[in-house]
Amino acid sequence: MTAKLSNAQIAWRAAQDIHDGAYVNLGIGFPEMVARFQPEGRQAIFHTENGILGFGEAPAPGAEDWDLINAGKKAVTIKPGTAFFHHADSFAMVRGGHLDVAILGAYQVAQNGDLANWSTGPKGVPAVGGAMDLVHGAKRVAVITDHVTKDGKPKLVEACTLPLTGVACVTRVYTSLAVVDIVDGRFVLREKLPALSLDELQSVTGAPLHLDGDLADLTCPEV
Repeated sequence: MTAKLSNAQIAWRAAQDIHDGAYVNLGIGFPEMVARFQPEGRQAIFHTENGILGFGEAPAPGAEDWDLINAGKKAVTIKPGTAFFHHADSFAMVRGGHLDVAILGAYQVAQNGDLANWSTGPKGVPAVGGAMDLVHGAKRVAVITDHVTKDGKPKLVEACTLPLTGVACVTRVYTSLAVVDIVDGRFVLREKLPALSLDELQSVTGAPLHLDGDLADLTCPEV
């Protein structure tokens, strides 16, 4: 298998599709990295479930104020216009359809857009958390993930076998090998690494990949 994108490069690619002024929620962990790569001239407004809107970048090590954290318990900074509110109000924003984009990680994404991004297994988490609200409240739901699991099994599958976070909710997946849209219950390939053949990509994808229009090269800077 050819070289793949790093997590930072996947996050960079996802950030290129966030429009200026978008209200954005980033899932805990890997998706939080997307905030580092906002394109020049664009500024997203980041939302976190524990009740902050419009927060800034992470503080320098040693300068953290631990009263200012995101939902992943990571320190953030405030900037002019940052707003604070009860987490019930935060979820009212989510459920009321006021977020433009939610970007989440995934264990599995099905070809119809079903998402599984939590598990109750040996290394699982106790509950699905706010993701279940985000996937049905945000106007657009995207996933960033490695294309395969650590043992080489596809993450893009015909049907999820893990507990579902949401049904038919994902519209685009950014992976270490490709950018894939979900259209009418199918995986539609939009971009792939130039050195990767279509057959090679299909061999590590658990459901058919379809072409619709031009297929672009997936290229990212070293970040």
